[in-house]
Amino acid sequence: MKASPSVRIQPTRLFSDALLSRFRQQGDAPADAVIASVIAEGGPAALRTLMQWLGNTQSFSLTDQPAAVSRFWTDHAHLPDWADTTCMARGMAFFKRHAGAIGLILGCYSLPYCYLGADGAQVLWLTERIKNDTARRLQETGEWVFAVNNAKSWQSRDGAVPDAINRTLKVRLLHAGARWFAGHSSRWNTAWGTPVNQEDMAGTNLAFSYVVLLGLRRAGVTVTEQEENDYLHHINVVGWLNGLDRQLLPQNMREAYRLGQAIGKRQFAPSEAGTGLTKSLLDAIAETAGRASGRVDTVRNLAAGEMRFFLGDQYADLLGIPSVPLEKRLVGVFSQLPIFGNFLPS
Repeated sequence: MKASPSVRIQPTRLFSDALLSRFRQQGDAPADAVIASVIAEGGPAALRTLMQWLGNTQSFSLTDQPAAVSRFWTDHAHLPDWADTTCMARGMAFFKRHAGAIGLILGCYSLPYCYLGADGAQVLWLTERIKNDTARRLQETGEWVFAVNNAKSWQSRDGAVPDAINRTLKVRLLHAGARWFAGHSSRWNTAWGTPVNQEDMAGTNLAFSYVVLLGLRRAGVTVTEQEENDYLHHINVVGWLNGLDRQLLPQNMREAYRLGQAIGKRQFAPSEAGTGLTKSLLDAIAETAGRASGRVDTVRNLAAGEMRFFLGDQYADLLGIPSVPLEKRLVGVFSQLPIFGNFLPS
């Protein structure tokens, strides 16, 4: 009798409540130190000025920035020593091959997945820009995602910091600024943890890596273990640049599953923030993708159907996503409509 081929079991770490509870109280010390320095020198007005520069994706000159910002770039504008540039290149090539499908998954799976974290969603809800200017925030997120997945963005010109690193460090400091403003708001509940804490950052990193790969599987796209590991590694490098502790970077799909399950058990729950953010997302997708055809309501229902397909009804119900049985059966029709597709690199 012929022996069946052995199946290699991927190793995995366990992510305990104690570990995640500790990380829930941690922000990003180096980035937070920059914000503290800016506040000490110029107060909240100086921070608002810095936030304007951080939100400008056309300017990366440090000439007029506070000394703390320049030091931050000197200390952090580089790849970690464990980064494998060959894996990163393969990961970006994988993204490029599946960019259309990934754009759909980001909008209809990854972002709602983030909103399931009831406590973590509070910082997005309190800052209000995501709910009041959702289309613009989608555009900014899309530009960043496609930039860090474009190999050209990692190339250094004349020794300058690569565009992908510049953009990511700006996002990292934007998060630190949001952490300061939320933490100093009278509306922030300390029971939610530190604003933009490490546990929530880990969940977001999963949304842009593991959840994307899971979405491709659910959409019937064949992906090899090597492709999955390459893409996970690439996004882990991006996550590290964005201030995420290496202990919360999953090394393979099994470990990503374990981390996602641990975070979901602790954090996924219905909330006003989650349902409100999801409604704003659906409205923005419907308006952006449905305006040209004049079928805004139809596009909204198709987007809701895609979300229910990817998330499953249990999670979709937590977010108040409309029940659209017909549109859910039409999954795939919406895949040709632009969500993040406008930001595909040339």
